[in-house]
Amino acid sequence: MSVPVYRIENDLLRVEVAPSVGGRITSLVDKRTGEEWLWHHPTLPLRRVPAGTAYDPEFYGGIDEQIPCDGPETLDGVTYPDHGELWTQPLHASHEGAALVLSGELPLLGFHYERRMELAPDAPELRVSYRLENRGPRSCAFLWKLHAALAVAPGDRILCPATSAQPLDLAWSRCRELKPFAWPRYGDLDMSLVPAPDGTAEFLALTGLSDGRIGLRRAASGMALEVGFDRAVFPCCWLFASYGKLFGHYVAVLEPATSAALTVVDDPAPSRLASGASLTTTVTYRVVDRKEP
Repeated sequence: MSVPVYRIENDLLRVEVAPSVGGRITSLVDKRTGEEWLWHHPTLPLRRVPAGTAYDPEFYGGIDEQIPCDGPETLDGVTYPDHGELWTQPLHASHEGAALVLSGELPLLGFHYERRMELAPDAPELRVSYRLENRGPRSCAFLWKLHAALAVAPGDRILCPATSAQPLDLAWSRCRELKPFAWPRYGDLDMSLVPAPDGTAEFLALTGLSDGRIGLRRAASGMALEVGFDRAVFPCCWLFASYGKLFGHYVAVLEPATSAALTVVDDPAPSRLASGASLTTTVTYRVVDRKEP
């Protein structure tokens, strides 16, 4: 079955979104250069999968979101699937002027989810405004992560104003210990620099951000895609990068996150939304010139 894709564009950017697969952003193209910023699986089609499906074998790419967990977890007595329930959930789409509005329910979590997407009129920037409302009967703890999979090449650089990095899983990291280090240097390695595909991976939580921003600068053009966010909601970022290790994929995933803890149950102070309460925030995706002198 084909997956409907909606398009919004101006003179600078073209963005495509698939509401029926969690509102995944499937394409973000700089129209000035024709450059596609998002990574896509080379053979996996865009398709709907049942709730509870394992995430990694269905990693299509683009930009999706994980809520209320990363791996499968039981929270407040409810068992949630791998990478949460939003990524498999169909959303309703409507247009409000030039904006695309997506909305839907997260039945296990009890949250109403709304996302309004519009392009800045005179800048290469996508503005995404969110509203989460807890319509369930109980307070809910959650992890919420944005999950932007970007195509990379050797020499590209991760841009993040973090002071510290914490390895999250040594099976997916070049680090030898689960100890924090001063970002971006780990011994002789510059963890911000994308290597040639060598069969390795990296999985870090980046903390101590001086600004709510993470991005990728492409060495070939000096242009960068930067994700801007409110540190009061997303105080840290996760970085997952496969340099060939995950099914041979060569991709960097930039993940503003509500917590640096790998699991919600291990977080001493997780994000929590009381019954009847709501959370609003705005995230931007902007293509900028970051050429080095």
